Amino acid sequence: MAQWAVIIPAEQWATERLFHNEVVTVAGASGAVAPDDEVLLIADDHVVALGRAAKTEGDDLTLTYLRRQFDAPLPAEGLGGARPVEVEPEAFRRLAARLRGESTAGLPTWLVSVAMPIEAATPADAVRQFWSHVRELGPAELPTYVWPTGDELSMLAFVLGAEANQDPEEDEDE
Repeated sequence: MAQWAVIIPAEQWATERLFHNEVVTVAGASGAVAPDDEVLLIADDHVVALGRAAKTEGDDLTLTYLRRQFDAPLPAEGLGGARPVEVEPEAFRRLAARLRGESTAGLPTWLVSVAMPIEAATPADAVRQFWSHVRELGPAELPTYVWPTGDELSMLAFVLGAEANQDPEEDEDE
């Protein structure tokens, strides 16, 4: 089993950070990667995930995520290239060991909310309008609020997967 590093394009990386996908397909990255090979996923010169090659179809490489470190990626230490790059076993083990696992044991529980005022004749109509707004606005325009269970005062707003200030009074001060 070989070990590789593959760069994910910036636009695709931005989308991967927004959604919890089980797999990612990287166009033009199949190269010599074979099913069951392990792959370090590189974005913006950082290691962001560890995956296992699930399949190659033409030039496309489909990886199943094993570990992700989207919010605190590791320096890529010169890995990556337009095509998959084979990584020395020692360097691969060192980087893979530094990536945090995703075991759900001991992880905190978060409450995530999207709230918006909607004028509607019935509750069912309000729900339909809500989902239409969510689909239309999406993560680029619609703030999502997150806080640890039981600690509402720690609520943070996120837009496009990054913390975003939603206090209009603080915007006036700047």
